[in-house]
Amino acid sequence: MTHKKRNIEKRDNSVAVRMTKRKADFIDAYKKALCNVSNACETIGISRNCFYQWRKKDKKFDEKIFEINESGIDFAETMLMKNIREGKESSIIFFLKTKGKKRGYIEEARFDHKTNGNYIQQTIQIEVIDSRNKVRNDTDDTDIL
Repeated sequence: MTHKKRNIEKRDNSVAVRMTKRKADFIDAYKKALCNVSNACETIGISRNCFYQWRKKDKKFDEKIFEINESGIDFAETMLMKNIREGKESSIIFFLKTKGKKRGYIEEARFDHKTNGNYIQQTIQIEVIDSRNKVRNDTDDTDIL
């Protein structure tokens, strides 16, 4: 192997090592920032665009970010259940509106429109879809489109 090829390989390997370290640093900053992308980017000195490019090009990095986000949701659900056990009314209402749909606890928006002197009533129902458009296999009452 020529001297020039060895130098190129060393440089390529060095760049890959630095990139791996920066991604690991981002993951640590992301956890500490409670999944706030802007805050984590600022902490390690990258742009939001860089973060989204990493997610697009690096499947393992993307999966790690997804796992961290899911852990955050798990934590929030745990805290919600804690609040419900403590009798916090707003948490109870939120739970029923999101998990008790089949029992009639549905959030609806109603709009009255006047056309030619007659009122037309429309009901809009809002569905929450998983951010990755995957059907969840949990036991909640959420209807995924």
